[in-house]
Amino acid sequence: MSKTRIAFIGAGNMAASLIGGLRAQGLDASQIRASDPGAEQRAKVHAEHGIELFADNADAVEGADVVVLAVKPQAMKAVCQALKPSLKPEQLVVSIAAGITCASMNNWLGAQPIVRCMPNTPALLRQGVSGLYATAEVSAAQRQQAEQLLSAVGIALWLDSEQQLDAVTAVSGSGPAYFFLLIEAMTAAGEKLGLPRETAAKLTLQTALGAAHMAVSSDVDAAELRRRVTSPAGTTEAAIKSFQADGFEALVEKALSAAAHRSAEMAEQLGN
Repeated sequence: MSKTRIAFIGAGNMAASLIGGLRAQGLDASQIRASDPGAEQRAKVHAEHGIELFADNADAVEGADVVVLAVKPQAMKAVCQALKPSLKPEQLVVSIAAGITCASMNNWLGAQPIVRCMPNTPALLRQGVSGLYATAEVSAAQRQQAEQLLSAVGIALWLDSEQQLDAVTAVSGSGPAYFFLLIEAMTAAGEKLGLPRETAAKLTLQTALGAAHMAVSSDVDAAELRRRVTSPAGTTEAAIKSFQADGFEALVEKALSAAAHRSAEMAEQLGN
């Protein structure tokens, strides 16, 4: 990436996070540019990262090796169609917009090499994970550029098929909200058991953080970690049995299937 020139179309939170990650990795501000319709947002990103910003998307992509589409899915069609005359065939297009297929982008942009990816919101803290899919037109060097781009805010994982992005959306794209929901529920339950709300919240948050660190750093899977902290006839076993008696695993599977189905449905709706 030392000589790669990157243009961001849209300079919102996710784009700003990627820009910050790239700058932290040593990419010079002169190699990054962005466009955004909001003057206030342009000023903010320039002040934070020192990059050049434009109101016009066409000005931003001129001379870029990689063009990152970081706009809302509902705006993608109009943005792509307006950008098409300004793109060169060799420019890599990386989309971080949920629910917009490579086929739709090719219809709007023409025959560009495209990498579609699904990051998640912890990327804002450089703790994200992204699923990536590349079209056949993407070269090995361009795949490496896309991977390094997304690795600036976390982990980047390549997928074998574009359809798998619906599953990525269900597992990790929407996933942070599931953990937030569990944190909400555990905090509320702790309060009902007699703890002050602030205490219940701190206990829950630190437990979630500690469990995640253990799972990431361990050489065994989550099932084994669970077994290791579940003593026979103990308190943890009582809670786990209650979860499972009420169909916890089936409920999670049903919820993620609903998210994946909605992801595929959105792709069909937004791609027209």
